[in-house]
Amino acid sequence: MFEGFTVKHAPIAEGHIHAVVGGWGPPLLLLHGHPQTHAMWHKVAPQLAQRFTVVASDLRGYGDSAKPEGSEDHSNYSKRTMALDQLRLMEQLGFSTFSVLAHDRGARVAHRLALDHPERVSRMVLLDIAPTLAMYEQTNMAFARAYFHWFFLIQPRPYPETLLAANVEFHMRSMMGGRHAGLAPFTAEAWAEYVRCGRNPATIHGWCEDYRAAATIDLEHDRADRDRGHSLGCPILVLWGRHGVIERCFSPLDEWRRVGRDVRGRALDCGHYIAEEAPQTLLDEALPFLDPA
Repeated sequence: MFEGFTVKHAPIAEGHIHAVVGGWGPPLLLLHGHPQTHAMWHKVAPQLAQRFTVVASDLRGYGDSAKPEGSEDHSNYSKRTMALDQLRLMEQLGFSTFSVLAHDRGARVAHRLALDHPERVSRMVLLDIAPTLAMYEQTNMAFARAYFHWFFLIQPRPYPETLLAANVEFHMRSMMGGRHAGLAPFTAEAWAEYVRCGRNPATIHGWCEDYRAAATIDLEHDRADRDRGHSLGCPILVLWGRHGVIERCFSPLDEWRRVGRDVRGRALDCGHYIAEEAPQTLLDEALPFLDPA
């Protein structure tokens, strides 16, 4: 799926962060969502690589990256820690500053990366999320029904891990296929990668720890930023699916403008999985923003 790209590994204390790198030009970090891997970018990576050095990585706990046991306070799956993983990856590749294109969970990592290391992130495109703190504080019945996994995956170990391990592909098909476009956006090659990684019990645990951290320590970090008036300074493009939960339950631009000083964006005619449902539309929106010259 990534012809011409090279596999790279960046060492971290718990193992390594896995990525594929290709193209030439300014560096662009791609961060995926749940329960996917860097493979979700395969429809847009070739065109992005014509203008950027593309780094598509697997988050900690996902894909072929390290999957450590979660700590008691979930701090080793905090978005702060996951952002540091990606910073180390980019540093190892020789990039001190870079832009980010990120979806879903990866966009939450990107949010923390740009808050904690503002001098490193030049521009960000965030796909189909509102800020984590806003989403938890505004939870209602419609959101809880649609994003039930936010509340299932945070249950104490080993409850969700045990249930998911019984038939993880059924869970993935039900959750991903239950959204706007069904399973149609996912190619056989990409789906096989998602399932291969999802069948690893360590991946399932990584998923749960990602969400457990989001409901605990990540909220502490976000509240601390809010109390200090700490906001995002880099230009941000927010894109979301018109047929998705973010559109129905939140006001994405309003929420991002509460935490960022230079925010623009709009809804696209698709659902949650923008890079696979509407790859050309994403490119048409993201490329002029990422490369304004």
